[in-house]
Amino acid sequence: MTKKKPFDIDTLLVQAGNRDNHDQYQAISTPIYLASNFRHHDLEEVKRFDPDKQYSYSRLATPTRRILQETLAKLEGGSQAFATSSGMAAIQLVFSLFKTGDQIITSDDLYGGSFRYFDYLSDHVGLQFSKWNGKDYDQLAQLITPQTKAVWLETPSNPTMKVIDIQKVAKIAHQTNPACLVCVDNTFLTPVYQQPIRQGADIVVHSATKYLSGHNDMLAGAVIAKSATISDTLAFNFNTTGVTLDPFDSWLLLRSLKTLSIRMQRHTENATYISENLAKLPQVEKVLYPGQGGMISFYVQNQQQVEQLFKRLKIISFAESLGGVESLLTIPALQTHKDMAEADRLKLGITDKLLRLSVGLEKASDLFDDLKQALAD
Repeated sequence: MTKKKPFDIDTLLVQAGNRDNHDQYQAISTPIYLASNFRHHDLEEVKRFDPDKQYSYSRLATPTRRILQETLAKLEGGSQAFATSSGMAAIQLVFSLFKTGDQIITSDDLYGGSFRYFDYLSDHVGLQFSKWNGKDYDQLAQLITPQTKAVWLETPSNPTMKVIDIQKVAKIAHQTNPACLVCVDNTFLTPVYQQPIRQGADIVVHSATKYLSGHNDMLAGAVIAKSATISDTLAFNFNTTGVTLDPFDSWLLLRSLKTLSIRMQRHTENATYISENLAKLPQVEKVLYPGQGGMISFYVQNQQQVEQLFKRLKIISFAESLGGVESLLTIPALQTHKDMAEADRLKLGITDKLLRLSVGLEKASDLFDDLKQALAD
């Protein structure tokens, strides 16, 4: 029998939810089911209740969220996906797998909110955290012990755009300790450019607020697990803790996914243009760009230029978050990574001269001209 050729990711995205066998009307656009609960036909139906085919309470399952989760699992090549109420809720769901005394290794450059949550888990739950520099793979192997339950990383990292070899990390982790899970935050590149499970990771996380949604108008998160064993535990914790995404936002995210591929292409084109031209400006000391996606970080010469830049911007907004169609500029040292110890920030290069630019879908030359005039002496 000839093996069925898998659809390209562009096709999977555009066709998301388009052929749902549960929809009696065969709608092209997935309907929104705003019900909090569902009627049962009789007692026998309850006795033989199958959560994969029936619905009872929306925290457990809703038709709209189910379609979204099935789409996310396909995109990342996982066994099951979970749509959560925010990116931090997604991280929290993953860490529900661990218990007091477990060791977690993290790369040293992560979203500041992740470090804040890890500090909380260390203080209140008793998880043991070790930091890896994301470069020395021999060091990573030495850090892994029988108590190591996971390696957590972002690539590219936030905000210094450090690129980590996922396949190499997975090989080292699984060979050194087969019980160690490799967890990757794939928010920056999305499955359009990077599919960590297919590179050996066990769990993928997204702040779906960012590129997956892409319009700066909602909060959401996603967790995708490689194996059914991990999925089963996550499913129990997902329903028990109630971090689920509501039906309307599930529909909104599903709709947004349909344009993800074309948006990522434009983000990359714009970011490439801007990174190349920013590097030529005398006011810019260094540009950090991983070569794909819409995230750029750059250093200016002094703090005075930062204040001037934010005041003069006409198109780009001085605002937190990233991944939307509108361009956003932030200063990580005072915003996203403010809660980190100053020594830790400076060690990573997160200084008061480092700016992080989320390049949107505006005309690339207009964006660069905005930065150029704002930085002019």
